[in-house]
Amino acid sequence: MGKAACRCFWGLSLSLSLCFIHSISTSHVYIVYLGHIIRNQDHYLTSKNHVRLLSNVFQSNEEANEAMVYSYKHVFSGFAAILNESQASILANTRGVISVFESKLLHLHTTRSWDFMGLNLHYSQGTPLQLTHGEDVIIGVLDTGIWPESASFREEPEMGPIPKYWKGECVAGENFNPKKACNKKLIGAKYYLTGFQRRFGKINKTTNPEYISPRDYLGHGTHTASTAAGSRSRGAGLFGFANGTARGGAPRARVAVYKVCWNRDFAGTCTEEDVLAGFDEALRDGVGVVSASFGKAPPLREFFGSSADIGSFHAMQMGVSVVFSAGNGGPQPGLVGNVNPWSICVAASDIDRSFPTRILLDDGSFFVGQGLITNHISGTLARARTYFFGGICNSENWTNKSAAGKILICFSTDGDVSSEDAEFAAARRANASALIFVQPLTMPVAAVSIIPVVRIDIVQGSKLYLLPNFTKAQILPSETAFKRSPAPVVADFSSRGPSSISPDFLKPDISAPGVNILAAWSPNIPPSVFSSDHRSVDWNFETGTSMSCPHVSGVVALLKSAHPRWSPASIRSALMTTAYNKDINGDGILVQGSTKSSDPFDIGAGHINPIGAFDPGLVYDMTTRDYILFLCNRGYSEDQIQTMVICPLATPPRCPDRLEPDSSINYPSITVSNLECTKTIKRTVRNVGPAKTAVYFVSVVSPNGVEVAVWPTILIFSPLKEELTYYVTLKPVKVARGRYEFGSITWSDGVHHVRSPMVVQVNTRGDGNYYEEGSTTTPY
Repeated sequence: MGKAACRCFWGLSLSLSLCFIHSISTSHVYIVYLGHIIRNQDHYLTSKNHVRLLSNVFQSNEEANEAMVYSYKHVFSGFAAILNESQASILANTRGVISVFESKLLHLHTTRSWDFMGLNLHYSQGTPLQLTHGEDVIIGVLDTGIWPESASFREEPEMGPIPKYWKGECVAGENFNPKKACNKKLIGAKYYLTGFQRRFGKINKTTNPEYISPRDYLGHGTHTASTAAGSRSRGAGLFGFANGTARGGAPRARVAVYKVCWNRDFAGTCTEEDVLAGFDEALRDGVGVVSASFGKAPPLREFFGSSADIGSFHAMQMGVSVVFSAGNGGPQPGLVGNVNPWSICVAASDIDRSFPTRILLDDGSFFVGQGLITNHISGTLARARTYFFGGICNSENWTNKSAAGKILICFSTDGDVSSEDAEFAAARRANASALIFVQPLTMPVAAVSIIPVVRIDIVQGSKLYLLPNFTKAQILPSETAFKRSPAPVVADFSSRGPSSISPDFLKPDISAPGVNILAAWSPNIPPSVFSSDHRSVDWNFETGTSMSCPHVSGVVALLKSAHPRWSPASIRSALMTTAYNKDINGDGILVQGSTKSSDPFDIGAGHINPIGAFDPGLVYDMTTRDYILFLCNRGYSEDQIQTMVICPLATPPRCPDRLEPDSSINYPSITVSNLECTKTIKRTVRNVGPAKTAVYFVSVVSPNGVEVAVWPTILIFSPLKEELTYYVTLKPVKVARGRYEFGSITWSDGVHHVRSPMVVQVNTRGDGNYYEEGSTTTPY
């Protein structure tokens, strides 16, 4: 009795102290993750249990209900609630709770591209792949919504009925009538605003013209959905450039949009609690692919301390591929986001289309840059120093002199100025007729602006700068050119590896087009980033890993349609092992802003090759059980892991007594972030080629300073042996610390070339001695 009284008294004291803490401390939205949902479990009871758990840190169920933001009850179990740090800490130490983490803000990673990747609409060899696959696949796009009237979301000819397994719907809202907006193409549209409004208050329509509905105000979601699965639309283009037939990667796939990101100061902002709600319902509704062009820059949190990681983990278990953007934090290494090993992380590169723009002088000489100039411009060249202190082209350094009739020459290297800074300063402050913006080699790329702007490389820019001030010049209208070399080139902004929290997995996984991508747009918002731009367009160029992500999502939909039994891991493997590492001239893929060739931290396994991915030959498959080793390595207990698994395994998950490194997990790439001694890694491949009997031979490109031995060197597949295992032994043969080296392993049967990139960081002691793994001598 004494003990019971003590427990009751302690509980009462706890309630009072929590109430007091709640009143004086800062509260935030926290997400409490509880694992999977038991099949056929009543959703009402799940939510009721969430409130019961939450009420343990409040004085009453009423307070708990008031604090509740979301109850996640369809595919995974958890909730979002407004808590203070003490309440969150108590919940985190409660039995049955896997993780509790503060919700953070995520940010968006903001036609010709498909031809460039080999997915053209030519009928010379039969019906194009884009038109023969995809109709049975639903792509869920988590983004800023959709502009349903766009031509990209009209039904494709002879489109069949909506798949019977679909459980989603189109939800009515502001300027969004489901009966008019949705069809056999756009089959789902929902929005999630609770988290955003809890954090920033109710949307004030006088200052924020955002639509409280699935309708897209910012244009970003319309653009990504159109890129992934837009229907064929003739007459697409922007201001006369890139004219042609626009379409997404899977024009016949269905689209379901989940609006989880909202306008805030004309930028897309997504709360993690809204994102997780979108994931929960998208997976319940029946999407086959999730495309998510948002993320958070490092520092990254532990896995399952992120809405993206939780949502994509459960998606993987349901056979749903999730594609994320890598982020726009490049070119510095180690800033890649969305690095969990069960999804696909996409870097950005350009395509072979350019917009050459000539600058013509009176003596007949000319210079060529990149621009989107629609009219002939005449003026006199003027150095920035005449109008800006120190030649730094931004508003703060304007000298109050008018540059009317002048073509300003600004250098990005003067004060580390961005093109947008210079464009705004030249257009709004100095009132120049045009801007020539000078950038390092390989950096100039055309962009939509409020002023005629030509971006030019520093070699040509320096020659222009040395001309006498006020030299007469003309800027001719830009052209659209194809087959430009070099292409592809890795975008300067694209976030690079290695992963900052799981360095033994290569991230990004792959690269895809993400520079000046033409796709559908919301006509209510201008095509440029400038608030003074009042133009309305139906198509727009956008740049970012936000654009490369839906390129891969569209291809994944095609692969899922062609190979419905492939797991998300098999699809990722097919993409990675068939990716190419040469540009259109057969040279190494360059990195924008430099003259060096790319490495796996820039582009992962390489640039996406959709045609090759349809028939990869071999795949590296993974199931939920394969990820258990990874979860054990991250410190999750066997009980926690069992709670996270949707379908109970035949035998409960067991963590090995001696943990194996992440590099031993059956990933399509091989990454060893700390090679101190000889190490052997196992990989298993499955034959998915048309010939059930096949013989594959290995070839190796060894990283510098590493001896690589593969055993066996020949893999012989038969109808009775579809899966075979091989071993890779890595031995350091040089003294090094902290330096990454790159190589590859390729299996070939003469038709298929199954390439896995190798990334190794050698960390050896300086006495010339190297050690075998498991040696009694401890390596330095």
